[in-house]
Amino acid sequence: MFQFQCSEGRGLCRAARPARRAPTERAVTPSHRLRDARRDHLADVLALAKLLDTVNLPHDEAAIASLLDVSARSFEGTLEPRARVYVFVVEERETGRIVGTSMIHAQHGTRRAPHVFFDVLEEERYSETLDRHARHAVLRIGYDYDGPTEIGGLVLHPLLRGGPARLGLLASLARFVFIATHRACFRDQILAELLPPLEPDGTSLLWEHLGSRFTGLTYAKADRLSQTNKEFIRTLFPHDPICASLLPEAVRALIGKVGDATRPVERMLRAIGFEYASRIDPFDGGPHFVAVTDDIAVVKTVRRAAVAREDLPRDEAESATLGIVAREPDDAETDAHGLKFVACISRYARRGGSVLLPAATRALLDASPSDMVSLSPLPPLSPRGT
Repeated sequence: MFQFQCSEGRGLCRAARPARRAPTERAVTPSHRLRDARRDHLADVLALAKLLDTVNLPHDEAAIASLLDVSARSFEGTLEPRARVYVFVVEERETGRIVGTSMIHAQHGTRRAPHVFFDVLEEERYSETLDRHARHAVLRIGYDYDGPTEIGGLVLHPLLRGGPARLGLLASLARFVFIATHRACFRDQILAELLPPLEPDGTSLLWEHLGSRFTGLTYAKADRLSQTNKEFIRTLFPHDPICASLLPEAVRALIGKVGDATRPVERMLRAIGFEYASRIDPFDGGPHFVAVTDDIAVVKTVRRAAVAREDLPRDEAESATLGIVAREPDDAETDAHGLKFVACISRYARRGGSVLLPAATRALLDASPSDMVSLSPLPPLSPRGT
């Protein structure tokens, strides 16, 4: 089975960023939704891949077809829970056009395909003869055969960068609503691998000075190969710790750093409970951020409610809660409309056990009165530059 790499921000950071406006500002009428990817989305997703050609979304028809098939079987529940890979697509409701993706790997790191990383450690040395004390960063390769859930695959069309629709935020945060409502299918820790600073041509200085010396492969070829086969890492990378002081200063400075274009993703993750794990990607040095699943702000705040018969009045919308509203149609509806999961960012107001939604939101979610929806308010995000 095709093993798809799932790194957070590798498409989003080059193509689009989460909206910079605070979530308390006026929300535009939603026109896009996040939904489960279908097998017949192949042409649209492939067109998006051709535009971007990222590691997460390579312009490779066979790879995309395999990924969508695995995702469809994941949503259908026919795969063993830990083997599931859920692919979500950002869909323009009126046209059906696909403009973005995001993913969840139920478990990243198994006996067959371990999660590989460098632990970033500090080693102290002291010479009494020279009265010299030194601290050195040390990279120690590690393998996790019983790994965490991983989020990633965040890709958005370049023309939708940072707009008021907050599509990057939708594609990212709605996944946590899905995790909360299917908690037993996911691990107790969630991992996000962020993109570090790369060269203008997309290569990695860390790889050129480290990984390529042991494997003889280019960064791009090694990254693609590792999606289906990690044997070369285990057999060719050093098992002993590597002293980072032997690397050029410019390369050392990249270890564990987040690329400028990926900082919005980092701020969002930190705001909802993720922290740097002092681990990095062994290929490009991108930092690993982790969080306890049940401590993530979005997961903790998910609540269920039935859609009310009346719409949210326009004069109440500005003071209503702004958040993620998600719906999972029952089996009969799924057969009729092809939806397994659908979500959008919208205003809403709780009324006891029910929730009032704008008419546009109900249409976007294909929701009828008494349908159950999941709700989670948008968390306060750190201001730009912090």
